[in-house]
Amino acid sequence: MARKRAGAPQASSAHGAGRAGVAAGAASGARSGAAASRGPSEVRIVGGVWKRSKLPVADRPGLRPTPDRVRETLFNWLGQDLNGWRVLDAFAGSGALGFEAASRGASHVTLLEKDASLATQLRANLKRLDKDGTVPMRIEVADALAWMGRAASASFDLVLLDPPFAQDLFQRALRAAAPLLVPQGLIYLEAPEALEPPPELGLSLWREGRAGAVHYRLFQRNG
Repeated sequence: MARKRAGAPQASSAHGAGRAGVAAGAASGARSGAAASRGPSEVRIVGGVWKRSKLPVADRPGLRPTPDRVRETLFNWLGQDLNGWRVLDAFAGSGALGFEAASRGASHVTLLEKDASLATQLRANLKRLDKDGTVPMRIEVADALAWMGRAASASFDLVLLDPPFAQDLFQRALRAAAPLLVPQGLIYLEAPEALEPPPELGLSLWREGRAGAVHYRLFQRNG
């Protein structure tokens, strides 16, 4: 995977971009339980070959797709071309993160979704966007933590983690995802606070930002 980075840069902040996305983050809710407001009914892919394509968002408790502004910031960090990258979207939901990666040329994208009806919607979205059936994307009905616990080590360049906030899966998800990364691979995490991974996981903070109640951080595996 060619990440086009020299050395290990110090963590930088995207708080300016985060402030610009406060309204979008607030409109989307914060996956904080029953008190969270209803999120949008659709989101748009913000870059790549599917740019401006719409993804429907089902009305589900705790389902809060990553706001457009946050995704734009994340993929500015990663680079616009993900050719050669193997990507896992572990808590797919609307599929916004995984479809964004596929739109930008990732070599393979795996989406995990525990809700079978949401997975069906994801497959319908893929069929609608990938009319010739050539996009290397796999959608599985699976518990993300259990699936990652069975997956081969060093099999992904990027793991996207946006678990339901109310279920407090953040540290467990980080522990499950870290072994799946190649050296210098990346984990993206959304959470209601700026969480730090346990030192033994060998992850270093590379980028971070905030949009309303959402803290989003990008960690790089050492080595």
